[in-house]
Amino acid sequence: MTKKNILYIFADQWRASAFGHKGDPNVKTPHLDKFATENINFDNAVSGCPVCCPYRSSLLTGVYPNKHGMITNDLCLAEMYDGPFLAECLNDGGYQTAYLGKWHIDGKGRESFVSPERRLGFGWWKGFECTHDYNNSPYYSKDDPKPHIWKGYDADLQTEEVIRFINEDTTEKPFAMFLSWGPPHNPYETAPEKYQAMYKPEDIILRDNVPEESAEKAREELAGYYAHCSALDDAFGRILDSLQKSGHDKNTIIIFTSDHGDMLHSQNQVRKQKPWAESIHVPFYVRHPEVNEPQCYRTPIDAPDIMPTLLALCDIEVPKECQGLDFSQTIVKNEPSEIIEALIASYVTGGEWSHKNGGIEYRGLIDEQYTYVCTLEGPWLLYDNVNDPLQKNNLVENPNSDSIKNKMDDSLTKRLESVGDEFISTEEMVKKRDFKLWPNGVIAYQHAQDPLPEPYD
Repeated sequence: MTKKNILYIFADQWRASAFGHKGDPNVKTPHLDKFATENINFDNAVSGCPVCCPYRSSLLTGVYPNKHGMITNDLCLAEMYDGPFLAECLNDGGYQTAYLGKWHIDGKGRESFVSPERRLGFGWWKGFECTHDYNNSPYYSKDDPKPHIWKGYDADLQTEEVIRFINEDTTEKPFAMFLSWGPPHNPYETAPEKYQAMYKPEDIILRDNVPEESAEKAREELAGYYAHCSALDDAFGRILDSLQKSGHDKNTIIIFTSDHGDMLHSQNQVRKQKPWAESIHVPFYVRHPEVNEPQCYRTPIDAPDIMPTLLALCDIEVPKECQGLDFSQTIVKNEPSEIIEALIASYVTGGEWSHKNGGIEYRGLIDEQYTYVCTLEGPWLLYDNVNDPLQKNNLVENPNSDSIKNKMDDSLTKRLESVGDEFISTEEMVKKRDFKLWPNGVIAYQHAQDPLPEPYD
């Protein structure tokens, strides 16, 4: 049997609700709407630790952040975890591995060169650690330590490079290309003018969980956020067109997702790290060339589940070290998975959600209906996401919900035990892992000489 190519595309900070097919009355995403509704949509997908480095590290290891160690941003995965890593397994399985775009798990400085030995097995490379200057962003090509610049909107140029790679640089091996876009992560106002012109702040219809005092700022930021979304939607459409014209669509598994969401003033909160739906829930859409009927699943899939799922789809043995579960048979054969709930966590407070900014360590579960979250002090949040999708009614103190709360609390205790999560405070975690906590709330290695810059992005 011919192995399928893998094209894994993920944006930064694109929340699950910001699509036309999800009922957002503002955003224009026709290509992704069509893709989601005609293929496989994991409608309850989550980013269990909703911030960049923990998600990306779980994607590439198949384990939870408390195991791989990347519990916050700007640490170095290659120095904290020995693997096995996803790209290494794909290489061993006969794949040509490639990575393009934002990396953000090297921890050596935002614009530093990621050396080949710290690329965790990826062969073809055109990437960078982290930047949000989308119109003048640096990148490094192959083994050249000299930075280059994408002059123009980097997502467009990265898209053209993916198309070129597939048409010109692939070998006789099946390819596994990972494309990591920076938008729609803030700054929100930097999409190409064509897309900015599509959205006026005064026309934005807000979610009902945005308080009135935040409405003006929310409309302004959402207009820019949606402009990025529409720009990426067009880029995604160009990739699909190219795959169809070249015939690669007939043998390529395509996945679109995001590393985490963005509150954008819902619940009077901003950015990520928080346990509410706008931060936690992400899109997860799959096209498999052997699956012809669209499917929609409420079973939650999380970052640690992606590595075992991809390896199984590629007919590669899943390493015993993986903690995530395999969704491949759900994708290919419409069989229920073993996963009934996803574990969500904030292992440490820091950066934009430091203690001084109201940050809270938490653990919780999301199942097909509910979100349940505990702090170190006890139960904090309980939402019925089916009947209250905007999470306006916290049921945690409602005596009528005690049976649900108690059941989920028991499940949470068992789940934490199963993954070896002690659920301790930020201060205890910093001490245990030999980290340093700067006054601005940013965590770094003990040997770090200077505080890392804010904001925590």
